[in-house]
Amino acid sequence: MATVDTAPAKTPALPAQPRPRTPPARRPTGMAVPPQPAPATLIGSVQRAMRLLETVAAHPYGAPAKQLARATGLALPTTYHLLRTLVHEGYLRRDKGLFFLGDAAERLSSSGAREKRRGRVADTLAHWRDSIGAPMYYAMYRDGEIEVLCVADSRESPAAEEWADFRETGHAHAIGQCLLSQLDEGARREYLARYPVQALTPYTVRDSDALLRRLARMRRMEPVTERQEYALGTVCAAVPITVGSTAATMALSLPAHQADRLLPAAQRLQTEIGRHLGSLTLSISI
Repeated sequence: MATVDTAPAKTPALPAQPRPRTPPARRPTGMAVPPQPAPATLIGSVQRAMRLLETVAAHPYGAPAKQLARATGLALPTTYHLLRTLVHEGYLRRDKGLFFLGDAAERLSSSGAREKRRGRVADTLAHWRDSIGAPMYYAMYRDGEIEVLCVADSRESPAAEEWADFRETGHAHAIGQCLLSQLDEGARREYLARYPVQALTPYTVRDSDALLRRLARMRRMEPVTERQEYALGTVCAAVPITVGSTAATMALSLPAHQADRLLPAAQRLQTEIGRHLGSLTLSISI
């Protein structure tokens, strides 16, 4: 016999209502979702070693391990372990129980100073680029080579395209001619023996003897100009800078249709260099 369930029916539970929330901001169509940064992983031993280096740097007359441990808040055994490692790698040196910065740390410091000088030159070139309205170049003759070390240009004042290696074509562009003019004749001939004169355009000097005669006629510290000798459609001027035995130059270029601006711009650049040479003397050896 079937049993009939006479218990009152249970009221069905209402579904939970979602809480109202502020809709997320809509991202413009096609915009990529930026990746979420992964949790940073920090190497504690590296952090402790860097703190030790900074503390040693703050003690130019050296400091013992116990003093360094107190100053950094490190345990003495940890301090000894890190100091031995840093001495082994050349970042610290030990003398009579005191720790000093080592050669490796000094190289890091000198590298940072060199980058600071390079930045100073770059900032100066950028200022002259904007005030004179032409791309600027800084170059040196170093270890027998022409090295363009810094260029400041812009969309409005683009630099000349290096379609032929600047190092090998010093006979053709104003930068190279300016640097070669600061050398003695023996050094000039040695350069030309390695990089013989070659015709890059119809206006390029034709042979080494003609170039040497031109260089000999150049007056000391006078701007050097060339017109389409390196590249058709481009004129260039370079101002010599000699500090001690260093041959260097600041230069500018212009499109050929602005050739009438070349000499006035070079003279203005020379004036600006004269005003700032004292403060730039330590920077030009970058």
